[in-house]
Amino acid sequence: MFGRGPEVDLAISAGRGLSRRAGVIKTTPEGAWIANISRTHALYVAGDGYRIRLPRVDGDGEPAGGWLVHAGTAMVGSRAMMDDGLQLVVTVPGRHRRLGEAAAVAAAAGPCPAPADGDGTLLPLYLDPMTKLFLVALMWCRPWLVDAGATSPLPRTPEIARAALEVTGAHHELERFDAESEFRDRLSARVAEHLKVLRRKINDRGLAGPGVRLSDEVAVRILIEHGVVSAGDLRLLTDPAWCSRQEDLWWTRE
Repeated sequence: MFGRGPEVDLAISAGRGLSRRAGVIKTTPEGAWIANISRTHALYVAGDGYRIRLPRVDGDGEPAGGWLVHAGTAMVGSRAMMDDGLQLVVTVPGRHRRLGEAAAVAAAAGPCPAPADGDGTLLPLYLDPMTKLFLVALMWCRPWLVDAGATSPLPRTPEIARAALEVTGAHHELERFDAESEFRDRLSARVAEHLKVLRRKINDRGLAGPGVRLSDEVAVRILIEHGVVSAGDLRLLTDPAWCSRQEDLWWTRE
């Protein structure tokens, strides 16, 4: 997180055109995700052939969208920072890096050379891979990420819950899940709440269109088509660091 305030990870000496809590830059399996977290100030991303204004946070306090830099260099900052050559520079060396590797570098910059080979995507919805919500979304979409023809049946809530146990290596809990209905129902209820959140986010971002019923099939198709989860994310399932983080999230606290 960066901005003018003391509570940010990267404090920037800039005028009032930049918020105290201005934006976030996160490493993802696909590159670097940049979002505006200010309710009041604009934030810009510029690269080779583009300059966009990132939307401010919406009513629930979450970014309304973000810019995903797959590869190359992008510049981030307020309009004044851009005009004065004091922007942040985000560089993504290449694609297909494991989660623990450095995929983006942000630094305060003076004048910098023009970015080369910039490659960005505007994401209407982003899920942090280091959250339980992301794991639920990935397990929900997994059959169609593997089967591009979308003919495989999608998992229902108990199946997603069981998949979470398998992914996190929770062997003892797997035995409880299969043997104890109370434990199975409790975990399935937690997953059901995450599915509700995913549907709400899809609706809040207007991804489904007015009057569209968000069945499992419709919701999963939207998540995949908008790049919220992708086939490339499946490699996280064999990433020890990511699996360990998910284990901590699921089994050390509610």
